[in-house]
Amino acid sequence: MWRPTFTILRKVVLPHYNEKSSFSKLFYSTKSRFPRSTAKLTLISASVGILVGAGYGGYTHYKINVKKPLKATEVEEYVLLKEAPKYQAQYRVVNDSDNSNLELVLFQYRTCPFCCKVRSYLDARGINYEVVEVDAVLRQAIRWSNYKKVPILLAKVDGGYQQLLDSTAIISMLETYLRDKSYQLSDIVKFYPATRFVNDSGKIATDITNKYFVMNNAPLLDEKQKAAEAEERQWRQWADQVLVHTLSPNVYRTVGEALETFKWFEEVGGWKQSFPAWECALMVYVGAAAMWIISKRLKSRHNIKDDVRQSLYDAANDWMKAIQKKGTPFLGGDKPNLADISVFGVLSSIEGCGAFEDLKTNTSIGQWFQAMKMNMKETSGKHLASYA
Repeated sequence: MWRPTFTILRKVVLPHYNEKSSFSKLFYSTKSRFPRSTAKLTLISASVGILVGAGYGGYTHYKINVKKPLKATEVEEYVLLKEAPKYQAQYRVVNDSDNSNLELVLFQYRTCPFCCKVRSYLDARGINYEVVEVDAVLRQAIRWSNYKKVPILLAKVDGGYQQLLDSTAIISMLETYLRDKSYQLSDIVKFYPATRFVNDSGKIATDITNKYFVMNNAPLLDEKQKAAEAEERQWRQWADQVLVHTLSPNVYRTVGEALETFKWFEEVGGWKQSFPAWECALMVYVGAAAMWIISKRLKSRHNIKDDVRQSLYDAANDWMKAIQKKGTPFLGGDKPNLADISVFGVLSSIEGCGAFEDLKTNTSIGQWFQAMKMNMKETSGKHLASYA
């Protein structure tokens, strides 16, 4: 959700540090009237670069969601590393009853809805994992990967460390593994080939085939089971293609709300403990301004109503109608299924925002959300503090 803001920083601002253009001379000339401290120069440069390019950068990035199936080709995206990259985990989650035999490291932005989906799944299944908070400005923590988005999940397998990507595909791969441990994750990824295509902006993009399907060698399903799995896939797709697109226009609805949202990101993400003060300020103030601009484009692109809150309420009401029709606490019945976990993960990314409080007040989703939190509390492990 926030990647466009900081991609612009790397592409627009940083190259000027090494170029002898008139623009760079403006910032580095000894006759300049701008402050000369590194922190202030960084903030000024970032502000100009980001605010000028934010709208266009965000627009082109999010056009990935509208794809043209032109000359689609299968590509290799699942890198198997011989050695684990160096990283510093902020914390790890440990569950004494975990019998998955998985050793996982999640590289994330704390409040990214797609990262929240993956964490929700790991907690729902009681899996142990480490968390690395990625610096959203320079993204140093994932320099080892050619894939420059989050989440990235690194899994230890025979022969090295398997990189898994795309939140939906990650969930399906792990669920496939848990249901049939006769396959290693390095084998399971072959069921989910990455396909490269030309998107609506004319750029090369990548998507994962079969990502909404869980693969296993279980006996053929009866009609009732088939219908339940089809429903689960439908709502997982809805979470990715409908629900998630209502978030940005709502949490960045005004400049004030955008700033409030990013301050919450800073707090819940532990930015002050992990990153320099100048970088935190950059992420909060420039990020909020850029995402406020970008959210306006997203509102138009995804047909969000002029009253953006109403689109959020409509999405929540559609979800609750499906659950109420079943007459069970969750879409999956008495226990959450992958659709419940995905929707919960997406919504948990805005739990500390005013938009979420409005959502609970104006729809019936609060009771379901609280039931999901209680269920997660029963299955997830303990959070252990950061360690060296």
